[in-house]
Amino acid sequence: MSDMMPSDPTPLPEIRFLKILVTALTATMIAGLVAIIALLVIRLPGKAALPDLPAAITLPAGARVQAITFARDYTVVVTEGGEVLLYRPDGTLARTVALQ
Repeated sequence: MSDMMPSDPTPLPEIRFLKILVTALTATMIAGLVAIIALLVIRLPGKAALPDLPAAITLPAGARVQAITFARDYTVVVTEGGEVLLYRPDGTLARTVALQ
């Protein structure tokens, strides 16, 4: 019975090397995926903090707000009549610009 092949032959060195490479690649990909997910969780903010609004912004008579945005030093209001109103942080009107 010496002609029988063993049931679990030892793999060739090249096959063992390929198995090690595949295992290392799998571990590297899993580590990279975990790192990407961790960075997304850490870096993406939750809710963005809204800037403080002035206590009172008084619009000109008959003006209706179409859009509002916040610049570094101003609150910018665009009216439906085509005017841009720039308000200081204290709520006073700094400038009115007519859009054309």
